[in-house]
Amino acid sequence: MKLPPDRSHVATEQRNERSRELDAMSTRDIVALLTSDQHEAVAAVERAADSIADFADAAAHAISRGGRLLYAGAGTSGRLGVLDASECPPTFRSDPSQVIGIIAGGDGSLRRSSEGREDEATGIAAEFERLQLGSGDVFLGIAAGGTTPYVLGALQIAQKRGAITGFLTCAPHARPNFCDHRIVLETGPEVLTGSTRLKAGTATKIALNAITTAVFVRCGKTCGNLMVDLAATNDKLVDRALRIYAEFFREDSREAAHAQLIAAGGILKRALVMRAHGESNELADARLIRCNGSLRDALK
Repeated sequence: MKLPPDRSHVATEQRNERSRELDAMSTRDIVALLTSDQHEAVAAVERAADSIADFADAAAHAISRGGRLLYAGAGTSGRLGVLDASECPPTFRSDPSQVIGIIAGGDGSLRRSSEGREDEATGIAAEFERLQLGSGDVFLGIAAGGTTPYVLGALQIAQKRGAITGFLTCAPHARPNFCDHRIVLETGPEVLTGSTRLKAGTATKIALNAITTAVFVRCGKTCGNLMVDLAATNDKLVDRALRIYAEFFREDSREAAHAQLIAAGGILKRALVMRAHGESNELADARLIRCNGSLRDALK
């Protein structure tokens, strides 16, 4: 085993002064400290709002033109990227290929740690080749400490393949020359030294939520704060679709709304346009395409 690089300068690896006596604290005090420490995660994301928005705009631009947003990381960072990507189709009725999460070691690493794979600087190369990552795509490398070879290597490979690149980290570093966007969430030392599944993980999850939500709002997947592009595929989603439908057409009964939803194949946005203009499925879809997916414009 070779001598590893010294990472003592990395902010997420340093000791938190508030938790130096962690093992001597009561359980109630441990929980209180862990909970209060999470406030720093929210503050870190707030400070990075401009860089998050810039990256989200780049991703929305790419997706609206047929490109993709890809995440990659190792360990917790990789799992959070896969989680965020997997939640986009049920939330926004997006194609699963539009947002893709990649974790070092493959999907098996979601349940079972394979942390050694994070040291492979070219570990993602085969996956990029399989996915044909290219100039129409946007790639975000996620590394809480900012030093993960798998992520830094992925950024360099993505740049060479012509993708727009972003780097999300929870520790300040000099900006790499192989990333177009840098998102720094300065969360500081963890209560449990080096355990970035804590507030660094929380900050990362908030930032990823913000990115994909902003992306799909820009892509017309919402109207106001309503999730209008959902597909009603179970009882919960049918009920949500009917309640959203009622926001637009209060004069219709729940039964009439249900019938309209069925006629639209369970696609709420289509059902709303069909009802507003008395159109068929095909004409409603064509209107939405002309309006770039904006329900607000399609209902005019």
